[in-house]
Amino acid sequence: MGVYNRTPLAFERGEGARLFTTDGEAYLDCMAGIAVNALGHSHPKLVQAVKDQAEKLWHVSNIFTIPGQEKLAKVLTDATFADVVFFTNSGTEAIECAIKTARKYHWAKGNPERIDIIGFDGSFHGRTLAAVNASGNAAYLEGFGPRMPGFLQAPFGDLDALKALVGPTTAAVIVEPVQGEGGARSLSEAELKAMRQICDEAGALLIFDEIQCGLGRTGKLFAHEWADVAPDIMAVAKALGGGFPVGACLATAEAGSGMTVGSHGSTYGGNPLAMAVGLAAMEELNSPELLAHVRAVAGYFTQQLSGLKERFPDVVVDIRGKGLLIGVKLATPNREFMQHARDERLLIAGGGDNCVRLLPPLTLTLEEAREAVEKLERACEAARAKAKAAA
Repeated sequence: MGVYNRTPLAFERGEGARLFTTDGEAYLDCMAGIAVNALGHSHPKLVQAVKDQAEKLWHVSNIFTIPGQEKLAKVLTDATFADVVFFTNSGTEAIECAIKTARKYHWAKGNPERIDIIGFDGSFHGRTLAAVNASGNAAYLEGFGPRMPGFLQAPFGDLDALKALVGPTTAAVIVEPVQGEGGARSLSEAELKAMRQICDEAGALLIFDEIQCGLGRTGKLFAHEWADVAPDIMAVAKALGGGFPVGACLATAEAGSGMTVGSHGSTYGGNPLAMAVGLAAMEELNSPELLAHVRAVAGYFTQQLSGLKERFPDVVVDIRGKGLLIGVKLATPNREFMQHARDERLLIAGGGDNCVRLLPPLTLTLEEAREAVEKLERACEAARAKAKAAA
């Protein structure tokens, strides 16, 4: 189906932070499959995990015990607020599970009227009907029928507007601690703490969508850890499989108490192959050395991109985000800027509010970060030259 506006680039292999086209051109990858290839391309431990498991067992039904699920669930619960995990194939499925978990919790407690899920403008939670209704982008709903009942949005970071929406029919508040597609906007520690308090006072659950900003991307295993705030439910995916389709919905025992036998399921979610890759990925992603490296490289980017903003105020408006989820708000069209970057053999992602995003592998070296900044500088020069020519 013609649903993608594809760039005419085809890659046949990758190594670390490099992608190589079918005709041998090398690109520095600061997209990482939109924050998916967090350990870079062809990471030897992930490759070996796939090989080893593929020779043993790919798939069995969830009607059987799957030891890899129990192992990965324990790794995730030991590292987080959560007590229970449901495995999925993608982030949007993890969001579906989170929404169902929140509503089922209140239903099981004798409050079936509590169905409202309150999100924020600029948010992106996936492409299923429930996920796009929870998101703050009307364009993703266009042509798919009327809005589903029970989904509301507040302006991002507007706590007064959030308080006004929360009421006796509220099931949960869902938020990305750092927005990805919405333009790399980051909530402050105070805002996250205030959201936790608002939910507690209203008897509502708090859902964090850490599909893009989680699993080391901000320099801690999860972005909400910077605020020392825990959700009741959390959706993760992307980096969890390092490129292999794996997602998960994490919850406290209390929040997950309504999800009883038969209330949810998945054919492929949590299959042995996915679990083997997830275990290998988590071992790397949760290493103190990698998280310290992310913080160091992120600090370098922050310093260097601030310099670009000073030198190119006609191109760069603002630097946003947290860790290695970096947003650059532009004065020139972001799609054009992405092409200027590709001309320099640098891959970057688009974003809302006329931003581009840098989402490099967390293993990106300082030398590669320096190379990325040099390529961005040449892209800024090209954008400036094009604007002057047009004027």
